[in-house]
Amino acid sequence: MSLDEWIALWSLALAATFTPGPNTTLSTALGAQGGLRHALPFVSAVPVGWVLLLGLCSAGVGAAVLEAPALRGVMVWGGAGYLLWLAWQIGRSASLPGSTSDKLTISFGRGVMLQFLNPKAWMLVLAIVAGWIGGMPQAGARFAQALPVVVGCTLGSNLLYAWVGSRLQPWLEGPIIEGQPSGRRLRRFNAVMGLALAISALWMLLRAQPAAPMG
Repeated sequence: MSLDEWIALWSLALAATFTPGPNTTLSTALGAQGGLRHALPFVSAVPVGWVLLLGLCSAGVGAAVLEAPALRGVMVWGGAGYLLWLAWQIGRSASLPGSTSDKLTISFGRGVMLQFLNPKAWMLVLAIVAGWIGGMPQAGARFAQALPVVVGCTLGSNLLYAWVGSRLQPWLEGPIIEGQPSGRRLRRFNAVMGLALAISALWMLLRAQPAAPMG
């Protein structure tokens, strides 16, 4: 890739992965509820899922999905439904950070699967394939060059958001009532994170709908 292509690719990947979305919202919530270690399975699953998506889309699977309305509908509606379910799970979580009960947990496998139901992941991966890999000379070499960009941005962004969530733990335990942490702030925080994830899911669902014809 030329220097201009590198700059454009990094700019797109950084803007897409570090701005709030389903993955960063979940990473923040997991970090706040159970600490950075609790969030690591999901954080490490995100780049793996994106790499698999990048490989499949580079092989033409993404184009096939876009050309099949039924498959596209299943992906969009299934993804939005799953994200809304996760939003509900986050919003109803009420455990203190140090507790193991009623705490949202996302395993590595579920984290990888979620990327295939994440419209934002599909949009970015398809954009990378269309602009930097598909139909280009030495497509295999370009794919290999795009991999560290995708892995670095997805891992770095979610690790950062999970770390921020974990740093909020002491404050979220409060306020202290009768010498004991009440967890009121955590419950409110979970409600806000659940709402943010729900809004993100609905926004992506609306964006995926075809525009109405004019006239």
